[in-house]
Amino acid sequence: MLYPLNSADKLGFTEIKELIKAHCLSVMGQQMVDKIQVMSNYDLIAKFLNQAHEFKNILQNDDALPINHFYDIKTLANKARIEGAFLSEEEFFQVLTSLTTVFAVIAYFNERKDVYPNLEALFEHLPIEKAIIKKIDMVIDPKGKIRHNASRELMEITTGIAKAEQEARKKIDQIFKAASASNWTADGSLTVRDGRLCIPLLAENKRKIKGFIHDESASGQTVYLEPEEVFTLNNRIRDLEFDRRREIIKILTALTDELRPYVPLLLSYHGLLTKLDFVRAKALFAIEIEAEMPKVVNEGRFTFYNARHPLLYLNFKKEQKTVVPLNVSIDDSTRIIVVSGPNAGGKSVCMKTVGLLQMMVQAGLLIPASADSVAGVFKQLFVDIGDDQSIESDLSTYSAHLSKMKYFVEGANGKTLILIDEFGTGTDPQFGGPIAEAVLEALNHKKVRGMVTTHYSNLKIFASNTEGIENASMLFNNTAMQPLYMLEVGKPGSSYAFEIAQKIGLPQNVLNLARNKVSAGQKRVDSLLVDLEREKKEIFDTKQKLDKQQRHVNLLLKENEELKSFLDENRKNLMREAKQEAKNIILNANKLVENTIAEIKSSNADKEVTKTLRDNLTAEVKKNTIKTEAPKPAAKTDEEIKAGDWVKLIDGDTTGQVMEIIKDNVVIAMGELRTVVKRKRVEKVSRAEVPKEIRRSNIGQTNDVASFSPEIDVRGMRTEDALFAIEKLFDRALMMGFGTLKILHGKGDGILRKMIRQYLKKYEQVDRMEDEHADRGGAGITYVYLK
Repeated sequence: MLYPLNSADKLGFTEIKELIKAHCLSVMGQQMVDKIQVMSNYDLIAKFLNQAHEFKNILQNDDALPINHFYDIKTLANKARIEGAFLSEEEFFQVLTSLTTVFAVIAYFNERKDVYPNLEALFEHLPIEKAIIKKIDMVIDPKGKIRHNASRELMEITTGIAKAEQEARKKIDQIFKAASASNWTADGSLTVRDGRLCIPLLAENKRKIKGFIHDESASGQTVYLEPEEVFTLNNRIRDLEFDRRREIIKILTALTDELRPYVPLLLSYHGLLTKLDFVRAKALFAIEIEAEMPKVVNEGRFTFYNARHPLLYLNFKKEQKTVVPLNVSIDDSTRIIVVSGPNAGGKSVCMKTVGLLQMMVQAGLLIPASADSVAGVFKQLFVDIGDDQSIESDLSTYSAHLSKMKYFVEGANGKTLILIDEFGTGTDPQFGGPIAEAVLEALNHKKVRGMVTTHYSNLKIFASNTEGIENASMLFNNTAMQPLYMLEVGKPGSSYAFEIAQKIGLPQNVLNLARNKVSAGQKRVDSLLVDLEREKKEIFDTKQKLDKQQRHVNLLLKENEELKSFLDENRKNLMREAKQEAKNIILNANKLVENTIAEIKSSNADKEVTKTLRDNLTAEVKKNTIKTEAPKPAAKTDEEIKAGDWVKLIDGDTTGQVMEIIKDNVVIAMGELRTVVKRKRVEKVSRAEVPKEIRRSNIGQTNDVASFSPEIDVRGMRTEDALFAIEKLFDRALMMGFGTLKILHGKGDGILRKMIRQYLKKYEQVDRMEDEHADRGGAGITYVYLK
């Protein structure tokens, strides 16, 4: 139930219906849109929402539904119901094309059984009677004209007409040629007058050919004559045409008689087409305003996330602006929200958004809000917006408000949603404030749900001290003196009256005089609200900065742990291999010594054999002796180093692979770690000098670089998650030396794009940011160029 009756107009619901009607293909669909109304039946609401949601899914993700023809077959069926009446060729063609659409739609859903259950219910148990199509198709051709062979008599008549026309044409051509040869004709060719083919003759020659004059030129020099022989043939054609018309009526009457038993079924088909057109229009409008289906509960509560006013969204879309989304919740603990804040700060728009979205949900329409939003069902919706003063009813503005308040207090209950704009205004604030407070207390006592806007301080204080009522404010940038159009629940807002007056340019002496007239207590309250808002913004900015720093610290800690683990593993591998090699050397040495002694003994210490064995032993000892090399000179700075080469730090034993050379800096990969050092601090080494473990570990990171993509898609992500993902990509791109990033964020309202760009501007490594080309995504993609 809506009160007052013009609530739909005031909240913009009537305009929404007009926009939906623009998407209808038929007058029947438009008439159904006109009947849309706010419902309180939970099952009906859920059914209509699911139908619109499923159709939207078809339009966006499935093959096109074969609905090309929508005609008012209800009117045609009612005409066919009357005995003796018959449908025309065009009307039968409309029935034929409409039924073709119906059967194609039913076949479409049969192929997708149980995929769209709510749409399937529209034609559940509806029989497919293709006999109707066959009967009509035998008489009407694909162009909507009656077939020449619809009956044997019609075919004979049609053939007779064709022969007579051919004979008449042949005869008049002969006469025309003969008259032309005799120079009796005027300039021109055969022409039609009064539906008859005539010869243009010079007026002085009109007696030279027998026939009938049908017309003459304006000058009287030319007459248009139908020869006597042709006149007889044309009369015969005319008679045949009358016979043909009578035969067509006979055929159409017989076909209508055959169609008459199917009239109830035709009416059912008409109902299906009408509903399909209606649901399709709702789905197309939902796509236009980027609407989603919220979760619906049979309770008096709602929670809207990223909600936008649909009409404001469409207007801003034309101007390429974005609507600031609204997050608001009303439930058992927070029943009434008292919204305060500056003038032109968006209080009324906020409240109208809530009211309009709730009306749309209860009318079975999808809403421009996140899919995780929750919408309830209210039995009553009471609205007090605008000035309803009436000269006829002798009602002043305030009297009209009081009349509504009386109705609200008497008729509202826990299933009522109230919306009151500028609560208490219209009379002396000294008395209007207390009356408004009393009304608010009475409504709260009845557990009413709703939202009110006000500038009255006593209502703000009452809300802060009363259970079930919550203050909220529209945020305001008091530095730039501009509204932010963001709702913040939990504290009242200042009206910023003096600040706005100062920005507009009111003389300072007038402002000072006004300040002196405000009570000290009121000054303190307003100043406190302004200070609280400023401090909260500073805390919010500081929190964001700390969160960013913490994420950076966490990333560094993770990389440090990975590096430490990598170094520990390498050290263990080296120690293990060194021990194994030493063990092998000792075993080989023992065997060599034992074999040498045995051979000396077996040769009876022969000098030549002994000398040879000693030389072999000495050579083996030299082979396993570690040579002490002289310190290598510093690497030459002119030695060429390129990407892919292996290098070693001069002042350490760290080895890595060159990923990129930037001026006199070298980007080195050591396992998963990237570092940048000066060119003069490294020297080139051969691949053979690099331990196998280090080469193996760098294979992974080389593949990582090869597979790294400087692109990221954050569409559909929350702002905080998107920024965190972009920060990780940004850090990796810097470490790997990439110069460009590509961020896909979508167009939408432009909020995510704006937040991303503001966030990246803080990095000094960012050179500039640009939109993608308009043909390849435009403002939905941001290119980030790094220095």
